[in-house]
Amino acid sequence: MTLLATDQNYTATTAPAVVTLQRALLWLMGFGGAIVFIEPSPYEIATITAMVVFFAGGLRMRLAFVPLLALLFLINIGYTICAAYLLDRTPIINWILTSWYMAVSAVFVALVISEDTAARLDLLRRGLIAGALLASLAGIAGYLHLIPGGSMFTLYGRVSGTFKDPNVLGAYLVLPALFALQSVVSDRFGRALRSTVVLGILTLAVLLAFSRAAWGLLAITAAFMLFLMVLTSPSHQQRSRIIVMAIAALIAVVVVIVILLQFDFIADMFKQRASLDQSYDEGRFGRFGRHVLGAQMALDLPFGIGPLQFTKFFPEDTHNSYLNAFMSGGWISGICYPALMFTTVLLGFRYVFVPVPWQRAYLAVFAAFLGTVFEAFIIDTDHWRHFWLMLGAMWGMFVAAQQYIAEPVPGIDEANGTPAA
Repeated sequence: MTLLATDQNYTATTAPAVVTLQRALLWLMGFGGAIVFIEPSPYEIATITAMVVFFAGGLRMRLAFVPLLALLFLINIGYTICAAYLLDRTPIINWILTSWYMAVSAVFVALVISEDTAARLDLLRRGLIAGALLASLAGIAGYLHLIPGGSMFTLYGRVSGTFKDPNVLGAYLVLPALFALQSVVSDRFGRALRSTVVLGILTLAVLLAFSRAAWGLLAITAAFMLFLMVLTSPSHQQRSRIIVMAIAALIAVVVVIVILLQFDFIADMFKQRASLDQSYDEGRFGRFGRHVLGAQMALDLPFGIGPLQFTKFFPEDTHNSYLNAFMSGGWISGICYPALMFTTVLLGFRYVFVPVPWQRAYLAVFAAFLGTVFEAFIIDTDHWRHFWLMLGAMWGMFVAAQQYIAEPVPGIDEANGTPAA
C-alpha cells in the first residue's frame, strides 16, 4: 500500500482548497472531452486551466518520462520541419500547433496521473462517463427527433452527438462504455444496475453512429478487457460472476440489435454501413489502395510532403495514422510515431498483472488504448483528444506502478519480508 501512503503525503502537503480545485478540473477535463463541435472546446479550456493550477502547485518530472518526452518532441519536430515551406497557410499552422498541443497535453496528463493516481483516475473516469452520457443522449434525441434542432446532433443519418464526426463519437464512447461494463460485471447490485442503464445508452449511441470501426473497437476491447479481468481476479467467485454477467450483457446487446433492425430506417442504414465493400475502400485509389501507394511514396520522400497535402495526390486523406506520420513528418515522424505507440503497448502488457489499487481502471484504459492503436491503421486518430488523454494516462500509470513496486511497505523488513522490530 506504499503508493497510497505517497498519495496521502501529497494531499497532506497540499492545501485542501488546491486539491479540491485540481480534482474538479480533472473531472472537467474528462467531461469536456465530449463537447468538441465548438472551438475552442470545453476540453481545451479545462486542460489549460488545469495546467496552470497543477504546475503552480508543483508537478514532479521523473526520468521514466524521458522516452515519452523524446519521442513526442521528435514526432512534432518532424512535422514542423516538413511544414516549413507551408507555414504561410493558416490551416497548416493550426495543424502543427494542434499536434504540439496534443503532445503537451499527453505529457501533462502523464505527470498528473503519476501522483495521487487512484483518486485522479477516478475523477477522470467519472468525468468521461458524464460527458459520454451527454454526447450520447444528445445524439439519440436528435436522431429520434425528440428535441427541436436535433439535426445538429446527427450527420448523414448517423448519430454524431456533440462531435463533428460520427466515427469519432463512436471511438470516444468506447472507454466510458468499458468503465460502465466493469461496474456491471463487478460492482454491487445497486451500482451495477445504474451502470447497466449507462452502458445501454452508450452502446445504443455507438450502434446508431453506424461506425464499423467503433462497432469492432467496442466489441474487441470489451472482450479483451473482460479476459484480462478474469485473469487478474483474486477469487473464483469473482471470475465466475464476470463470465456470467458478460454473457448476459452479450445476449442483451444481441436482443437490442434485433429490436432495432425491426425499424426500416435503422435496418437500411445498418445494412449499408455493415457492408464490407464500401466504394471508398475499394480500387486503386480506395482506402487500402492509398495505403499501398502512400507507403511507396514514403520510402522515396525522407521529408514527406507536409501536413494536409495528401489529398493533392489522392482523392481522400490517408485514413492511416502511421502513413500520415510519414507523409506529414517524413522519416523522423514516420519512425518515431509508431515507436511511441508500440512502446506504450509493450509497456502496457508489462504492467497488466501488477496488483495496484487502480488495476481495474488500468485494464479499461489499456484495452481502449490498444484497440485505438490498431484502429489507427484504418482511420486518422492523430488529433483525437481522448487518444492523447489515454496515452498520457498510460504513462502516468506506468510510473505510478513503478513507484508502487519500488517503495517498501511501512513496518516490513525488506530483507526477509517480516514485520520490522
